[in-house]
Amino acid sequence: MPLTPHLRPVLLHGAMSAPAPARLVRSRAGRKPLGQILLEAGAVDPGDLLRAVAMRDRQDMPLGDILQAHGWVTEADLMAALALQWGAEALDLIGQRPDPRLVDRLGAETCLRAAVLPWRRVGGATVIATARPDAFQALLPQLTATFGPCAMALAPERDIHAALLATRQTRLVRRAEAQVPADLSCRGADAGRSARAALVLLVLLATGLLLAPILVLGALLAWTIFTLVLAQGLKLAALLVMLRPPAPPLAAPAMPEGVLALPARRGRPDRLPMVSIMVPMFREHDIAPRLVQRLGRLDYPKELLDVLLVVEEEDDVTRSALATAVLPRWMRVVVVPQGPIKTKPRALNFALNFCRGSIIGVYDAEDAPDADQIHKVVARFAEAPAEVVCLQGILDFYNPRTNWLSRCFTVEYASWFRVVLPGIARMGLVVPLGGTTLFFRRGPLEELGGWDSHNVTEDADLGLRLARRGYRTELIHTVTGEEANCRALHWVKQRSRWQKGYAMTWGVHMRDPRRLWRELGAWRMFGFQVMFLGSLTQSLLAPLLWTFWVLALGLPHAFAAALPGWMLPAMTALFLGSEAVNILCGLWAVRGPRHRHLAPWVPTLHLYHPLGTLSAWKALHEVVTKPFYWDKTQHGLFDGSHGPEAELLAVPVPVPH
Repeated sequence: MPLTPHLRPVLLHGAMSAPAPARLVRSRAGRKPLGQILLEAGAVDPGDLLRAVAMRDRQDMPLGDILQAHGWVTEADLMAALALQWGAEALDLIGQRPDPRLVDRLGAETCLRAAVLPWRRVGGATVIATARPDAFQALLPQLTATFGPCAMALAPERDIHAALLATRQTRLVRRAEAQVPADLSCRGADAGRSARAALVLLVLLATGLLLAPILVLGALLAWTIFTLVLAQGLKLAALLVMLRPPAPPLAAPAMPEGVLALPARRGRPDRLPMVSIMVPMFREHDIAPRLVQRLGRLDYPKELLDVLLVVEEEDDVTRSALATAVLPRWMRVVVVPQGPIKTKPRALNFALNFCRGSIIGVYDAEDAPDADQIHKVVARFAEAPAEVVCLQGILDFYNPRTNWLSRCFTVEYASWFRVVLPGIARMGLVVPLGGTTLFFRRGPLEELGGWDSHNVTEDADLGLRLARRGYRTELIHTVTGEEANCRALHWVKQRSRWQKGYAMTWGVHMRDPRRLWRELGAWRMFGFQVMFLGSLTQSLLAPLLWTFWVLALGLPHAFAAALPGWMLPAMTALFLGSEAVNILCGLWAVRGPRHRHLAPWVPTLHLYHPLGTLSAWKALHEVVTKPFYWDKTQHGLFDGSHGPEAELLAVPVPVPH
C-alpha cells in the first residue's frame, strides 16, 4: 500500500538521508497524539482508531502496535506518523549498515530486546534507531550514560533485527550456546572420560559377578528394592496430597517491575501484558495450517500474542513449508543460524532475544492448547507471589484411542500431570518441567541464563535450576493436547532422550553435592534423588525384580535360596503394593469424563513399563557415546482430525490476519 500523501515527505527524507544534524531527543509536553496525526493524514479509519484506543486503555501496548497488529494502518504510514510526532527521522538500515563497535558497547542482546540500534556517530551525538519511541524515553538515561548525547531515529523492528543479525549473528549464536554458567551446564561433559569410566565400571561389575555373584546381585537387588520403595512411596504421598483440598492461595505482594502494569482485580490484571510464545520446529512438512488453526483458538487478544516459529537455518523442509504459508500478523518466523550443536534449548535461547512479551511461553509444534489458556496464565501470574516464576500446564493427548500404546501413554501422562507433578509441587519438592505448555516471568528466566543448550531434557534441568535459586513452579489447571506416540520404536527413542537428559542433569547438579544440599535443603534434595537417580536405576535394574515373578508360576528361582525366609513374602507384598499404587493413581487420574474410557486399560500398564527399561539402556549407551545427540520425536502419524479422538480439538475458528 502506498504512503498516505500527508506522510510521504517525512518518510522519504528519512529513508534517503541520515539525520543531519542529529536531533537530541527530549521529552516535551504538548506532543500531538499519534491517533490525531494518522487521522488527519487519512492513514486510519476513525472507527478502527476508536477500537484501538479502547484496547489500549486495557492493555499494556502502544497505540501504534495495536493498529498495526490488526492491519488498520500500514507500517510505512505508522513510521512516518511517529517521525512527525517525535520530530525524528526514519533510517534505511538495510542500505546503511550500523557501526558494530557501537552495537558491542550496548550489547546485541540488549539491542534486540529493546528494539534499538546504535547506528552511527553524527554531529557529536550517537544516532540510535528505535521502533518504540515511547520505550526509548525510558532507556535514554542508560543510553546517555553509555554513549553520551543521543539522537533518536526511527526504523521498523524487523529492519533493526536484520541489521543486528547482519553484523552480530555469530556473537548471538555463541551466546545462546553458553548462557548457562559452565558449572551448571552439560557443555563441559567429556564423552571420552565417560566412556572410560563406564568401561571401568563394567569391568568391576563383571569381576564382582565372577568372584562373588551372590554378594553383587544381592547389593543390586537391595538397591533396586530400596529405590522402588522410595519411588512408589513418593507417588502414594502425591496421591494422598491431591486427595486433600488445596490450601487457599496466598495474597500477591508487589510484582517485579515490568511483569504486569497494575494490580490484579477479580483474578485478572487491569492492563493485559504481551505474551510471547516460542514454538520450536524441525523437519515439519505441513504443520503451518494446523498450527495456525490450533493456536488461533486462543482467545487472548491477538495484538498481545507474539508467537515465534523457531526454525533451524539448515532445516529446508520446515522453512519451505513456512515460506508458502499465510501466517497471521501475530506469528513470525525466527531462523536460528547454524552452529556446532543443534538442539531445542539452543534454539530457544536464540529466539528469546526476539521476544516482545513480559511472559514467555513454550509450545510444541503439534500442540492444541485450551482456548482460555493464556488468560489463565496471565491471571495466575497477577495473583501469585513473586517467587512463582514458572507455570506448568497439563499435557494430554488427542489420540488415546489409536492403539494400546497410545492408551497407556495417555494414562501415564494423566498420572504424571494430574497426580505426581501437582502433588510434589504441593509438597514443596523440585518440579521437573515438561517440554511444553510452560510459561515464565521473563526477568527471572533471563537471570538464570535461559536453557542449557547442551542438555537434551532442558526443561527438567531448568526446573531444578529454578528451585536452586529459590523460585517456585506451580501447576495450573489448563490442558494442552498433543499427539501420543503410538509406535513402539518412536516411543523408545523419545523416552531414551528423556532418560539420557535426566542422567546428564543428575550428573551436572551432583558435581558439588554440598552446594546442592545448601541450595535445595534436605527435603528437596531427597526428592531430587528419588525422581532422578531413583527413577533411572529403577528402569535399568527392573529386570532383576521381574525375575521373581517366576515364583508366582511355581518355577524355581536361583537366588531365592539365598534370601531369608521373610524376604520373599515381603517382596511379594511390595510388588503387589507397588502395582496397587500405580493402579490407584491411574484410576484417579482418568476418573473424568474425557478419560473414563481408559479405566479398564490402567492395569495393563504393568506390561507397558518394560519399554522403559529398553529405552533406559539405550539412554545409558548414548550418555557415553553421543551425549548431545537429539533423537527427534516423530510426529504427524495422527493429526487428531477424525473420530472420537478429536474431542480435545475444538471446532476451527476464523483466524484474524
